[in-house]
Amino acid sequence: MIPGQFVQDLLSRVDIVELVGRTVTLKKAGINYKGLCPFHGEKSPSFIVSPTRQTYHCFGCGVHGDAIRFLCEHHGMGFVDAVTDLAQQVGMPVPEDDATPEERAEAARKKAQSTTLSDILAKAADHYKQQLKASPRAIEYLKGRGLSGEIAARFALGWSPEGWRTLASCFPRYDDPLLVESGMVIVSGDDPATQKRYDRFRERIMFPIRNVKGEVIAFGGRVLDKGEPKYLNSPETPVFSKGRELYGLFEARQGLRDKGYVLVTEGYMDVVALAQLGFPNAVATLGTACTAEHVHKLLRFTEKVIFSFDGDAAGRRAAGRALEAALPHATDTRSFRFLFLPKEHDPDSYVREHGTKAFEQYVQDALPLSQQLIEVAQHDCDMTTAEGRARMLAQAKPLWSALPEGALQKQLLGELALKGNLPLADLQSLWRTGSAPRRGGRASEDGAPWHDAPPDLDDANAALSGADTFLAPGEARPRSPGRDFQAGKGGFRSTRPMNPKWAARAREEAELDAQRRQPRSAPMTAESRAIQMLFGHAEYWEQLSPDDHELMHSLPAPYGPLVAWLERDHAEHGPRSWAVLSHALREDPGLGAEALAIADGDAEPNATFAEFRANVDKILDRELRLRTQALLAQAATDPAALARYREVFRHWEEVKARMSAQRAEE
Repeated sequence: MIPGQFVQDLLSRVDIVELVGRTVTLKKAGINYKGLCPFHGEKSPSFIVSPTRQTYHCFGCGVHGDAIRFLCEHHGMGFVDAVTDLAQQVGMPVPEDDATPEERAEAARKKAQSTTLSDILAKAADHYKQQLKASPRAIEYLKGRGLSGEIAARFALGWSPEGWRTLASCFPRYDDPLLVESGMVIVSGDDPATQKRYDRFRERIMFPIRNVKGEVIAFGGRVLDKGEPKYLNSPETPVFSKGRELYGLFEARQGLRDKGYVLVTEGYMDVVALAQLGFPNAVATLGTACTAEHVHKLLRFTEKVIFSFDGDAAGRRAAGRALEAALPHATDTRSFRFLFLPKEHDPDSYVREHGTKAFEQYVQDALPLSQQLIEVAQHDCDMTTAEGRARMLAQAKPLWSALPEGALQKQLLGELALKGNLPLADLQSLWRTGSAPRRGGRASEDGAPWHDAPPDLDDANAALSGADTFLAPGEARPRSPGRDFQAGKGGFRSTRPMNPKWAARAREEAELDAQRRQPRSAPMTAESRAIQMLFGHAEYWEQLSPDDHELMHSLPAPYGPLVAWLERDHAEHGPRSWAVLSHALREDPGLGAEALAIADGDAEPNATFAEFRANVDKILDRELRLRTQALLAQAATDPAALARYREVFRHWEEVKARMSAQRAEE
């Protein structure tokens, strides 16, 4: 932690006019300096820098701050990085923290390594840019996509030519281990004597991926023709983590200020094409679902985020994961919206066919977060029945609970009560609002702690006693021998945060209690067995079809949310062993004891994929039967329902045939 006194001393030695003047043309205006605001587009200067106050202020958009804040907001730095950068400029050593000498040495090593890898990647980017100029084929492709030379230069696009070792002409030592560590070169074989080295990227349009400082940290490559994979990203390295980085964010900084919002797309070609077509405020995730870290990074530049997705089932699932990432950050002053394009379009093709004004209107009509939450909660729910409305509320509760406290959360509770056909008071009672301390979620800038709050002693007492009811103050709680935090005659109700170690122990005990309370003789459902096998063998997920994925996601809570959790983990880390997943599950405060008890990868350690497939088919058999019945009832008046019925019925027949073959083998 940097001492406050050091920050004060640092600001007293920094010249903010000189700092801001590096990026903004300033002219003397009385005792101050004036220029065009770098945070929004304007023609008349309203941006004032005061050398006496050592601050800046824009009378057009209202931004203001000191030298540290300018680096944070204009250059995208974190607070520590901004302080360190300024300290280096004025020759002030940053006070050392409480880290051990070994920890400081490791931090210094990582910093040096990061600098070295960034230098290698920057050199590779220059090499690819030169290769693009010499490739008529690549230039014609970019022109065919409507890209100008100006846009190609802005995004530093390049070309990796044909050949296995073209980078050897760029780097004196092709066997340099740093080329492998940076992800630019692949080594095959374990024996050093027979190992082969070759370029990772060959015959691809190259998209340098830059961090918010403008440093090249990775690459994305796209084939020109129909090769596979169509898109290829750099692997994870010490300087690149795709779960934290966004393509185009560095280039979009000015566009974000001009447009006032960020448009999050699914591919880097979308970003470049949209910049060409008048939308320089687009960014893209890098082959992963949108994460909370992505959202947190975007909110450093804008308070308005619009997610753009394809309108198919995969796009809807991706939107669901983006919703989960955005919910903890959705304070009353921020805006999150969700845009779903027609299935035949991506952002580039939609703008080219319908024009920029039509796309801008499409953006303005995007679903607000509140409506998207309700849409996700209503998925596969028959809202004409009490069962369907109850399922909707069950699916909505974890989403609603992730919202920060505020007006939006309270309004949504009322809307959900209305959708669920329940009086607001009944839903409040059902969800125990106002009675239980809130858990988890990253707090907004309202003074609440940013970290996930551990449960307090009362929560642990409730979990360990197996009680499901939050009691009013003064109301007695039933005792559970050996598992009550009562003190003296009347007990106590503590508001102190619980020690994290106690919290973890309480969660484990609560999970065990949940398992003990389950009737031992009750048969396991197909859903429970499928989830247990899936967590025990995460690689099974890749062997399921898109229809199977959709089915598993549509299961009611806690099964569907557990599937979403696992797919999110799978997308970010790949299939991980149960030993790793079990720790990750316990560290997630959003999962209750019931979910942890179900997601038990040790329950059937010897399960085979055939057994897992059989349980998934049992669920499919039941769900497809219900769907065919519902579609058949609609077919009399809706021709589209009849076509859909035939499609679903064929799928059902395939499932039944597979089940029959499985029974025959047994």
